[in-house]
Amino acid sequence: MRFIRIVPPGGPARTLALAQLTNSVGDGAYYVCSVLYFSRIVGLSPTRIGAALTLGWALGAVAGVPLGHLADRRGPRGIAILMSVATGLAVGSFLFVRSYPAFLVAVCAYTCCQCGLGAARQALLAGLVEPARRTETRAYLQSTVNAGLALGAALGGIALRLDTEASYLTALAADGASFLVAAAVLTRLRLPTGVPAAAAAGQDGPSLSVLRDRPYALVSLLNMIMLLYMPLLSVVLPLWIVERTEAPSWTVSALLVVNTVGVVLFQVRMAGRVRDLPSASRAIRHAGVVLLAACACFALSATGTTAWTAGLVLLAAACVQVLGEMLLGSGSWEIGFALAPPDKQGQYQGFYGAGTAVARLIGPLLLTTLVLSGGTLGWLLLGALFLTAGLAMGPAVRWASGRGAGGVVPGVSAVSETGSRRTEGDPAL
Repeated sequence: MRFIRIVPPGGPARTLALAQLTNSVGDGAYYVCSVLYFSRIVGLSPTRIGAALTLGWALGAVAGVPLGHLADRRGPRGIAILMSVATGLAVGSFLFVRSYPAFLVAVCAYTCCQCGLGAARQALLAGLVEPARRTETRAYLQSTVNAGLALGAALGGIALRLDTEASYLTALAADGASFLVAAAVLTRLRLPTGVPAAAAAGQDGPSLSVLRDRPYALVSLLNMIMLLYMPLLSVVLPLWIVERTEAPSWTVSALLVVNTVGVVLFQVRMAGRVRDLPSASRAIRHAGVVLLAACACFALSATGTTAWTAGLVLLAAACVQVLGEMLLGSGSWEIGFALAPPDKQGQYQGFYGAGTAVARLIGPLLLTTLVLSGGTLGWLLLGALFLTAGLAMGPAVRWASGRGAGGVVPGVSAVSETGSRRTEGDPAL
C-alpha cells in the first residue's frame, strides 16, 4: 500500500536514500552516545560542551552558503562526496580528542561539513530529480533518515548499556565510517546535466546572489521559525514531563517512537498533496494551526492528576505534533526548491538549510525558557509563534515568486490563479 511505502522508486532517488540511510544509522548512534562520551570519557563539563556546539552550529549556518555555492560551481556530486568524506573524518577526530581546544576545533569542523553536505545533497537532488517529483523524493529521504536514526539509536543504546570507553569509541567510529560508506554510494550517481555553463563557471551574476535576495531571505526566516519545533521532543518535553507532569519518565521514549514511526509511515503520503507553490503555502499554513493545537495539548498534560491521564494527553499531543511536522516538511521542501534559481540550487539550499542549524542553536535555550518558565502561557505563546509564521508564509511566497531581476527564478513563471506552476524550457515537465 502506498501509505506505508518508504523506499523510493529505483534510480537516483533510491541511491540518494541508500546514502542517507547509511549515515543516518551512524548518526543515530552518535546522537545517543556523544554527549556522555565527551563528558564521562573526555572529561568535559556540560557547559563547555554546550558552548562548543553553539559556536559550531553558528559557524555551520554561515558555512552552508559558500559551500553550496562551491557545489554550484564544481558540481554537486563531487562536493557531496567530498563533504561526506570530510564529515566522516571530522567524526573520526573525536576519537582522539582529549583537550577542550581540540574538541572545539573538531566540533566546528563537524558542523561546517554537515551543513555543507546538506547543501550539496539538496543541490544534487535538484539536479537529478525533475521538479515535479522533488518534494516526493525529499519525503522519501526524510522517512529513510528517521528509520536510520531509530536503528542507530538502538545500536547506541547498546553502547550506553555497556558504558565503557571501548563501546563509546565503537559507536563514534561507526558513525565516521558510515559517512565514508555514504560517499562511496554517492559515486554511483550520474552527474546532473542542464546547468548553464556560464553559471558553472561563476559568470552568471553575483557569486552569492542569495544574500541579496530579500524575498527568499524572508521565506527562509519564516521557515526557520517553524523549525523551532525541532528541540521539542529532544530537549523541552523531557524536562517538561519530569518537572510539570505526573507522567512516567519513559513517556519520553514513547513520544520519540510515535514521532519516528509517524514520519516513516506517512511522510510520503503527506508530501503527495503538495504539487506547487500554492499547495505548499497551504500546507505550511495548516502546519501553523496544527502546531498551535499541539502546543495547547502539551500544556494540557500538566493538568492530569494521574500518570495515565498525563501520559495519554502527551501521546495525543505527540500525534498532533508529528502531523504538523509532516505538513511543514512537505510545504517547506517544495518552497525551498521552487523559489531557487536552477543554476544556484547549492547556495540557495545552503541558505535555506541554515534555518536548521539556527533552530538547533537558539531553540533549546529559547524554548526551555519560554515553556518551563511560562508554563501554559509559554506553550500558547510558542503555538502563536508557529501560527503567525505559518500564516505569513503564503504572502512571503507570493512576493518571492514574483520577484524581479534581483532575484528572478529562471524558467519559473509566476504562480497562476489556478494553483499550477508553469515552467518554460524545462524538458522534465
